[in-house]
Amino acid sequence: MAALVGFLALSYAVCMLASVPIILNSNGWFATSAQAPWMPEGWMFRSVWIALYGCNGAAAWLVWRKGVLAGRARRTYGLQLLLNLAWPFTFFALYPLLGTAALWIAFAVICTLATVLMLLILEFGPVHTGAGLLVLPYFSWVVFSASLNLYSAIHN
Repeated sequence: MAALVGFLALSYAVCMLASVPIILNSNGWFATSAQAPWMPEGWMFRSVWIALYGCNGAAAWLVWRKGVLAGRARRTYGLQLLLNLAWPFTFFALYPLLGTAALWIAFAVICTLATVLMLLILEFGPVHTGAGLLVLPYFSWVVFSASLNLYSAIHN
């Protein structure tokens, strides 16, 4: 059980760090920017991300319990955490410095994240079906978020 707590703690630590540039900029430039008509309310993002980070930690724990969170699976898991952490910094924090270029860089980051998540599903799924399934909503939300990012990059 301690390992599950550890994986959840790691996921939520990334969540908290990723929240910093969002909190610092959501009422600044982002509030006045052009946003996609399908943009959900802010509370929905917080709720969904909290659930997704929990699923992500639980998925890694399920694979770890099988003794397979090593090698490529561990690298893929770590890379998706880093990319998930990098995206809000590129999208929210770099915009005041780079303008629209930051939004395009963030789009490249989130597309890379989506690709890595596909690989993670392919790594986790054969080891533990539940782990692969736990990553699917995360992948879907990232693809949805990429559409929002693309809209911002085109219209700002």
